[in-house]
Amino acid sequence: MATRWNWTTIDMRLGLRLFFAFFLITGLTAFFVLRVFLGEVKPSVREVMEDLMVDTAHLVAEAAAQEMALLEPGQSLAEGHLAQQLSAYAKRSVDARIWGLRKQSLDLRIYLTDARGQVLLDSDPQSAVGQDYSQWRDVALALRGEYGARTSNAIDGDERSAVMYVAAPVRAPLSSPLAGRTLGVVTVAKPLASVQRFIDRAEQRILVAGLSLLLFSMAIGVAVTGWLVMSVRRLRNYAQQVQAGERQELPQVPGELGDLARAMEAMRLRLEGREHIEQTVRALTHELKSPLAAMRGAGELLQDELAPADRQRFAVQVVEQSERMRELIDRMLELSKLELQRGPAHPERLRLDVLFQAVLDQQADRITQRQLQLRFLKTEPLLVDADAEMLTLALSNLLSNALDFAPTGSVLELAIWREGSISCVSLRDHGPGVPDFAMQQLGRRFFSTARPDGGGKGSGLGLAIAMQVAALHGGGLQFEAAAPGLRVRFTLASPTS
Repeated sequence: MATRWNWTTIDMRLGLRLFFAFFLITGLTAFFVLRVFLGEVKPSVREVMEDLMVDTAHLVAEAAAQEMALLEPGQSLAEGHLAQQLSAYAKRSVDARIWGLRKQSLDLRIYLTDARGQVLLDSDPQSAVGQDYSQWRDVALALRGEYGARTSNAIDGDERSAVMYVAAPVRAPLSSPLAGRTLGVVTVAKPLASVQRFIDRAEQRILVAGLSLLLFSMAIGVAVTGWLVMSVRRLRNYAQQVQAGERQELPQVPGELGDLARAMEAMRLRLEGREHIEQTVRALTHELKSPLAAMRGAGELLQDELAPADRQRFAVQVVEQSERMRELIDRMLELSKLELQRGPAHPERLRLDVLFQAVLDQQADRITQRQLQLRFLKTEPLLVDADAEMLTLALSNLLSNALDFAPTGSVLELAIWREGSISCVSLRDHGPGVPDFAMQQLGRRFFSTARPDGGGKGSGLGLAIAMQVAALHGGGLQFEAAAPGLRVRFTLASPTS
């Protein structure tokens, strides 16, 4: 459990780190992008408004040029044509929808000064006619022939009351005796509050779009992080299961993680093959010591002068031990071959009950010799997808093991049935059984208990072979104390149809 907790902690840390890094990069990018966009909205709107006001100021300046050129000294423009037009403009009603926002008032203020900066005409209800505007930036610069503009607060300290002023010089028309001379200045003024609604809406839309994009990016980040963590977790689970000795398919992971998985699998196979060979050689060497020692002892005795009966006994012992060595080597080779396979070598659709009956027929002479009775508890005609040779080998070893421990004249119980998607074969002998402490060791190579007839211990390879065949077919091998005897349950996956 400690190892699993550590792996989970590593997964969480990896996921949190990846998500934090993605969130940090995305968040900072969104912050600076939004800051730039929001910072550019107000200046951009003001620039567009100023551009339009420049056009308007020059248009009004041309409209006023003829009237100002004909103005006599001391004469007022209040009753002139331009004054009437400005008055009519101020009285106009307007109801326009501009991209969803409603405009119901005209906001332009227009005032006209003479060449000295004295206000001659003003469209504002609080008229500034007669006042000296020569020091205002818009008028002063325009009179000098430069671009005149300014922004002033209508209320001191209140930026929301800011008004933009743009001026244009009024020059005498070419048909006038004063052609080309600057007669005065026309200034067009517009409060910034009139466009603030558009600025606020634009900022709000940009903010909503930016936040939506950030949330969408975060969702993508969570998805990518989750996918990456899940891929790493699959590799982790695969490594843990392989470490525990389980046979697992290599997880299919795309990209560089897939390359890593294949490299891990290649490394595992190389290490597993080397370790398997080392373990096999050590175990086989250990098991061969006993028959070799017996053969050497018998051979040394045969070199001496012996009675014919003793010579015959020792010769038989040499043959028996050599046969034991051959059987041990053959089974070890079979088990080693099975352990290197990933599944059935030649799978085909088989009748499990028919195959098991064939195995019983092969052992019929031994069953008769031991005077054993076969009792079928249940038999079902089961179809399985399996390698016939491997399955025959496994069932033969299981039956041989049961026969070794079954007392002469006893009953051997057999059963074949299906449990859901699993096909089962059960064999029970009525022998001495297996002690509780040894039950967990059954199926391991070279582990065996003593035969009831005093014939010594077997190699333990028979059960190991059966267990390996069951695992290759998606099943397993279970052992259960039957009192008396031992019940062995061999299972494998059944076909889906």
